[in-house]
Amino acid sequence: MTQLDTLCLRVRDVAAQKQFYCDVLGMSDQGDGRIGYSAEETALQFIEADGPYTPQASDLYWKIAISVPNIELACAQLQARGIAVAGPQQFRDVGYLAKFTDPEGFTIELIDHWFAGDRPAQEFDKRLFGGGPHLSLVTLRTSDIAAIEPDLFDWGMTALCVQPVESFGFTLYFYAFTNERPPNPDLTAVENRTWTYQRTYSVLEIQHVDALEQETLPEAGAAGYGGLRLSAAPAPFRSERLLIATE
Repeated sequence: MTQLDTLCLRVRDVAAQKQFYCDVLGMSDQGDGRIGYSAEETALQFIEADGPYTPQASDLYWKIAISVPNIELACAQLQARGIAVAGPQQFRDVGYLAKFTDPEGFTIELIDHWFAGDRPAQEFDKRLFGGGPHLSLVTLRTSDIAAIEPDLFDWGMTALCVQPVESFGFTLYFYAFTNERPPNPDLTAVENRTWTYQRTYSVLEIQHVDALEQETLPEAGAAGYGGLRLSAAPAPFRSERLLIATE
């Protein structure tokens, strides 16, 4: 099945980035210069850039999210290594979240598998980051979800969840290469949200920003988003707007 294979990010110090994601976040070598958690999930590939990364609110690329069975453990592990991360908070009916940045300034979101107070009693490995992490989301932005969604469906992606966050001026859309269907056919249903975060494969999240006139594409060679590669696709796919393509 087609999958979100590799997220490319341009950075100043490739070796330091790989060391951070492996030593601190528990990723490992996935071959071909890529690192990640497993072959089922999106791997990261860092490419040398000309200068520092300077994110802005209109950027096409926003973040990755790492889902964990115990977000308090993940935050404590980061804090023990001197990494600035606030304790997790329940953000509306979206998720039980925390955020921090990597050494180059890229945002990483932590998402618990459950909303605050809903986590069932369960066993997890305290030696692992957050008790057992997986790269659950790759998040891009758009000013026009209607312009890009047909391509995603043509590629064979399935819509898993829709999360309106009107007071913040955006709506979140979630898509994946999967035969699974969310528990509620109403994609806006709250029960679909933690279900999405618990998937073992990586999901494409699109933040549709109401007030955004046009998302900003990265300049050639500059630090930032370098594109998202698909693998095992039955036909060549390419989106110039999202910088997503088959290998």
